[in-house]
Amino acid sequence: MTFLEILTALMPVLAVFIFLVIFRLPAVTAMPISLGIVAVLAFVIWKVPAIRIAAASMEGAMIAISIIWIVFGAILLLNTLRNSGAMDSIRNGFSGITEDRRVQVIIIAWLFGSFLEGAAGFGTPAAIAAPLLLTLGFPPLAAVAVSLIADSSAVSFGAVGTPLIVGVDQGLKQGDAVAEQVQASLGNQPLEGFIQEVAQTAVLMDLFIGSFIPLILVIILTKLFGENRSFREGLAIWKFAIFAGLSFTIPAFMVATFLGPEFPSIIGGLVGLTIVVPAAKKGFLLPKEPWTFKGEVPLSESAAPNKRTMPLYKAWLPYVAVAVLLVLTRVNVLPFKAWLTAVEVKWENILGTNLSTAFEPLYLPGTVFVIAVLLTIFYHRMSKEAVKKTVQVSASSMVGTIIALLTAVPMVRIFINSGVNEAGLLSMPMELANLVAEGVGGAWPLVAPIIGALGSFISGSATFSNMMFSLFQFSVADQIGASGQQVVALQVIGSNAGNMICVVNVVAAASVVGLVGKEGAIIRITLIPMLFYVAMAGIIGFIFIS
Repeated sequence: MTFLEILTALMPVLAVFIFLVIFRLPAVTAMPISLGIVAVLAFVIWKVPAIRIAAASMEGAMIAISIIWIVFGAILLLNTLRNSGAMDSIRNGFSGITEDRRVQVIIIAWLFGSFLEGAAGFGTPAAIAAPLLLTLGFPPLAAVAVSLIADSSAVSFGAVGTPLIVGVDQGLKQGDAVAEQVQASLGNQPLEGFIQEVAQTAVLMDLFIGSFIPLILVIILTKLFGENRSFREGLAIWKFAIFAGLSFTIPAFMVATFLGPEFPSIIGGLVGLTIVVPAAKKGFLLPKEPWTFKGEVPLSESAAPNKRTMPLYKAWLPYVAVAVLLVLTRVNVLPFKAWLTAVEVKWENILGTNLSTAFEPLYLPGTVFVIAVLLTIFYHRMSKEAVKKTVQVSASSMVGTIIALLTAVPMVRIFINSGVNEAGLLSMPMELANLVAEGVGGAWPLVAPIIGALGSFISGSATFSNMMFSLFQFSVADQIGASGQQVVALQVIGSNAGNMICVVNVVAAASVVGLVGKEGAIIRITLIPMLFYVAMAGIIGFIFIS
């Protein structure tokens, strides 16, 4: 590739980094500019036909609409619970577990978030965990940052295993058949068996990475948002944090090994909650003094003694309903998934190209949120005025998010669909990956997770990242004489890390807690743990494969 072609291929990454992180522009401004630059360069330098750029943009807009529906549902549920009084009860209820903000982060963002990732995926954990932390009194920036960082290890098995059973599966196929080089390596082994091995390898490696994520969460919390700006205050609960990390990763590893890739995050999250919550109540491995924010009134003293609050079970019921509905509608053996996915919004051969897209509106987590909202309105007996106010506030808060997503996702789709061009080039992500592979050679295991993270950062989805790069990763492994199973596992782990900083997730999570315009600040925080995750994965992969 020429210098201009390399610059064009890098532009989706560079534009986001320059405008969001360096210039600190809000996403509502940065993403339309980035889209315009990428579209022009794709046409002029990559020589992608204008009709294909337009079709890819429309495909992206369709995908963005599905994400907007999820975000709106999450915001609507949050505002409904606020206006019904449920959030006051939930906040007070946490005094029965612990007043320690570090522990609350671990329970809500890490364990509850991991369960939600396993059940729904696609940005749902941050959309629920961040506003819940906000309501508990966390600063908005802290709530979003820790929720995004925590939504990492569980991503491999998000949405009932979608990144593996759809992302890797489709990524290793050409058309409807397994790619020739993959089939030659597998022999008589079915692709499903290979994916099972990839899942087991990924979660085994993640035992040495993901188990430390809770510790990273509390260190970031105390260093960036504590009164003393102290690492030490986070490290003070290192034993409890690692205990909580293992409470998820070990059950997830066992489930991935013996049951498959569908339920490790769901079961790991539930088992972790079952173990960690009682331990926190008893102060197991915790310091005597809880850690709180500066000038904060303890939760146990914050509620007015004569003020009646909603019963805790009643306040939590909407979230319980969300969790139950997500699981019931994602399990293949039950009929609900088939019923919901039967309703499809589809656009085939957009503008006469081979690009097509579709989504199932009833199956999206946003619909589950709306159902929970309707249940809450009746069960909490909200007035018409409260309901009207809730809907108006929720809708008005979506303006910036809609603009950002309707430009960010089309930019991603132009990047991914750039393989049809008159310059004789592969798609931009594949050309970048080939360029890196040529320069790295046998040290590829150190780089493989970076490719996975890049895929998630650009596409907004670990599933899309695995679709884009699994075959490429397998081919590089074959060229350097490495295990395809282990290299693809590094791709999967890298896609987890990229989930922390991907623009789509950041914009969505920021919108839910009212931080539209602060996306760059969020990425600057989540970038450090993302780099740690990728670096650790690369080192472990290099040791495993060497």
